[in-house]
Amino acid sequence: MNPSSSQRTCGADAISPDLLDLLRGSGLRSLNLGGRTLLPIFQGGMGVGVSGSRLAGAVAAMGGVGTLSSVDLRRHHPDLMARTTGLPQDERAKQAINAANLEAIEREIRAARALSGGKGLLAINVMRAVGEYAPSVQQALACGIDAIVVGAGLPLDLPDLAREHPGALLIPILSDARGVQLLVRKWERKQRLPDAIVIEHPRLAGGHLGAARIADLKDTRFDFEQVLPACRAFFDSMGVDIPLIAAGGIRSHADIRRVQALGAAGVQLGTPFAVTTEGDAHPEFKRVLAEARDEDLAEFVSVAGLPARAVRTPWLDAYLRIEHKLQGVAHVKSRCTKAFDCLAQCGLRDGLATWGQFCIDNQLAAALRGDVKKGLFFRGAGAMPFGDQIRSVRELMALLLGAEQGALPSAA
Repeated sequence: MNPSSSQRTCGADAISPDLLDLLRGSGLRSLNLGGRTLLPIFQGGMGVGVSGSRLAGAVAAMGGVGTLSSVDLRRHHPDLMARTTGLPQDERAKQAINAANLEAIEREIRAARALSGGKGLLAINVMRAVGEYAPSVQQALACGIDAIVVGAGLPLDLPDLAREHPGALLIPILSDARGVQLLVRKWERKQRLPDAIVIEHPRLAGGHLGAARIADLKDTRFDFEQVLPACRAFFDSMGVDIPLIAAGGIRSHADIRRVQALGAAGVQLGTPFAVTTEGDAHPEFKRVLAEARDEDLAEFVSVAGLPARAVRTPWLDAYLRIEHKLQGVAHVKSRCTKAFDCLAQCGLRDGLATWGQFCIDNQLAAALRGDVKKGLFFRGAGAMPFGDQIRSVRELMALLLGAEQGALPSAA
C-alpha cells in the first residue's frame, strides 16, 4: 500500500488554504521537510491508542505532521482484539498478538492516509524501548509511512532498519545537545543523517521523559535556550542543516515564535492534540487531561525506568502510596500476559526494584477507554490552549498560527 508520489502533495499545496493564509501573516516560518512545505507543527505520538488514524489524519489534512503511535494499535480494531483475547499464555499468543499489532499498523496508516487527502505528512512514533521496535519500524516502512519518529532510547540502528527505504524520513527524539552530537556522529558513519530531530524538554513534556532520574528534570542543560543554539552551532561546524523540533510545554503562537527565534524549525505538541474532538481516546480521557492543572500532575519512575509525568488519579495516588513496598518485594515474574506486546525491559515483569511496579499496558489501555479509577493519564505541563474546552484540530492549528479566538475557522 505504498502510495505513489502522485498521491501526495508538495509545496504549499500540502497545507490547508485557510491555514496557509494564517501562516503567511503569523510571523512564523514554514517547515520544509521531505520536499514538502508544511505548517511548523508536529502532533506528538501518544500511546496506547491516543493518537490513531483519526487524529493523525486530521492533523496531516491541515498541513501539519500527524503522528500515529505504534504501541498496541490493535485496541482500535474489535476484530483484532477478539482474535487475541483469551489465548493460552505461550508462544502462540505471542505470535498472534504481534501479528495483530502489525496488521493494525497497516490499517491505521491506510486510514490516516485517506483522511489526510495527500496533504501534510504522516509519521509513526515507535518507542525504542518496546520489544517489537524493529518489526514495527519495518512494517510501517513497508506500508509507505512518510516518517519514522523514535524516542525512549537512542535509535542508533534506525538507519540500518530503514536502509531499503531511502525516501522515508528518520526523526529521533532527544533531550540535550550531548545526545544529539552522539547520535549524529554515529549515524554519519552509516552514511545517513536525521531528517529532523525532536528536542523534548523533560520538565515540560508528558509520558516517558528523557532524563535519567526525576532529580534531573530541572537540569538547565535541557532548556531550549541552551539546547537549540548548541545544536545549531554543532550542525554549522559539520556543514549540515537538520531541522530541530521543540517539544514540551508548547501551548501558544508566542511559544512557537520564541523557540523559532532560538533556532527551532517547528514544534511538537502532544496533550493539546489529545484533547481535540478528533483525538482517538474516550471523551472522559479528554476531560481528565483538559481539566488537569500543573499542581494535579505527578512525577514518578515508570516501568521502563525513566521518569514519567501523569495526572494524579485515584489509581496513581494509590500506587504511589505503596510503591516503596512493591519495590521492596520486586521479583522476576514467571508468567506475564504482556511480555509479547510491551516493553523490552519492564520493572514489574523483570523484577527491577528501582523501576515502576505496575503493568503500563493495562493502565494506559484503561485510560484510553476513559476509566478514571484505573487509568494512567500521561499529560504534559501547562494549561490547554482552550482551557477545559474540547475543540477541533483545525481550531487548535489556527490558534497556534496566531488567529484570535473570536475569529477561529469552522471545525468543518
